[in-house]
Amino acid sequence: MDIREIAKRARVSTATVSRTINRVPTVDPRLAKRVWKVVDELGFYVNTQARALVSGKTRIFGLVVSEITNPFFPEIVQSFEDIAVEHDYEILLTSTVHDPKRMENAVRRMIERRVEGVAVLTFGMEEALLEDLRFRKVPLVFVDVAPAVPRVCNIRINYQHGIRQAVQHLAALRHERIAFVTGPLSLKSAAARRDAFHESTREIGMEVDPNFVIEGDHTMEGGIRALAKLAKMHDRPTAVLCSNDMTAIGVMREAYDLGIHIPGELSVVGFDDVRLAQFMTPPLTTVRMSQTELAKTAFKALLKEVETETPAPHGTEYTLDTALVLRKSTALASATRIKADRTASFSEVRSI
Repeated sequence: MDIREIAKRARVSTATVSRTINRVPTVDPRLAKRVWKVVDELGFYVNTQARALVSGKTRIFGLVVSEITNPFFPEIVQSFEDIAVEHDYEILLTSTVHDPKRMENAVRRMIERRVEGVAVLTFGMEEALLEDLRFRKVPLVFVDVAPAVPRVCNIRINYQHGIRQAVQHLAALRHERIAFVTGPLSLKSAAARRDAFHESTREIGMEVDPNFVIEGDHTMEGGIRALAKLAKMHDRPTAVLCSNDMTAIGVMREAYDLGIHIPGELSVVGFDDVRLAQFMTPPLTTVRMSQTELAKTAFKALLKEVETETPAPHGTEYTLDTALVLRKSTALASATRIKADRTASFSEVRSI
């Protein structure tokens, strides 16, 4: 089945069929309706490779994430694909698993498939690996690390806002010994979250014990190791703020094994707000960085670059805000709670 047969059955020209199936907006809607009716009846599928050769457009975007097994990324992938389908785009997905060689192979594959743009939502891979794509003037989207050059967009995450809310929330609960478990500090995003924590504690005049800031690796195992270390301290923290939710979940697991009650003895706050966070016991208080909004912003940025003939000379920057989501893994600091309970008991005795 080819477009000549479709044109014959729809009683239109082959040019009209071609423009219709390539979604050219100037086609008469009545003719387009007849064409699509025949296409559906015959079960015709467009040869996208042939269409790309004619139009020079593949309608394929590349999407690079760190690892599919991390609960943070599946929602990004799903949201990115959903909006891509709405705009008649396909997605070429790859996960780097933090392997530069794998990233290099993925870039080569994207060049071969002639992708129209690439969203790099990895929080850690070096942009230098995509020099080949920049050389070919393929639009790119990064998180936090984009160079200021044409056809490159940067999504700047406002870590400070959400982390400031988390610190102030813990301070309001009378926590004076707050620990912070970072991600790998070789990642700019992890260093930015740590710096936001330090800035937020300085703003309220809180001194943080340097031993309370522990470098993790954004995994549950890293959270387990971090709390095991903190628990051995003589004057251990009453609250732990984590650089991501997976670390926080590891902290909660180790607290269970050590018999440390959450939130009675230890308050825990995560970062990201993955779906799993709300199903923890207790549900995890965390800083939300919307994966859906991140994916939508990345796609729309690519689409805008593809449709723009004259790109901004220094690239384009977008901002994604963060905000605290209160659940049940935080409570009044344990020492304050004991004092309050004793005061209440004394008042009850006096009343008797």
